[in-house]
Amino acid sequence: MDKVEDSIKNQIAALWRVINVTRSFKEDNLPCQIEEGLFLGSFGAANNKDALKSKNITHILTVANSLAPAHRDDFIYKVIGVADKEDTNLRQYFDECFSFIDQAKRQGGGVLVHCFVGRSRSYLMRKHGMSLSQALDHVKKRRPQAAPNLGFISQLQDFEKSLQGAST
Repeated sequence: MDKVEDSIKNQIAALWRVINVTRSFKEDNLPCQIEEGLFLGSFGAANNKDALKSKNITHILTVANSLAPAHRDDFIYKVIGVADKEDTNLRQYFDECFSFIDQAKRQGGGVLVHCFVGRSRSYLMRKHGMSLSQALDHVKKRRPQAAPNLGFISQLQDFEKSLQGAST
């Protein structure tokens, strides 16, 4: 009986993921500007070529597995193929992601950072010396649906400590 219940729970969870991606694609399809040249968005925003072009977005950083670049000929992509789970170590990719964002800005373009629903703020902490709470507040004002999972919050807290240690 437990196997059947687990199977049903997994099927329901998979269905919710599909529903959320579909809703995101249709309703949440605009990049949110976080600062000059840096945008957050969902899978829907990453597929909205007209909106991306209108905001001078030239680079797209995808932090998710199973999301193929939609417009390979129009944007420069970097894909970090990870799952959005609490035990996923995202911190190991921070430097790689920061370099990609900086490259886009140096070249006069902008970068969209996205996963399924658009959640990221570590760049602000490093680039502008923001605390985790400041970065979360900054992002939430511009993208209210931003809500990192507890595992990523923990990694950001560790990252914040390492940044504080580097500045002393």
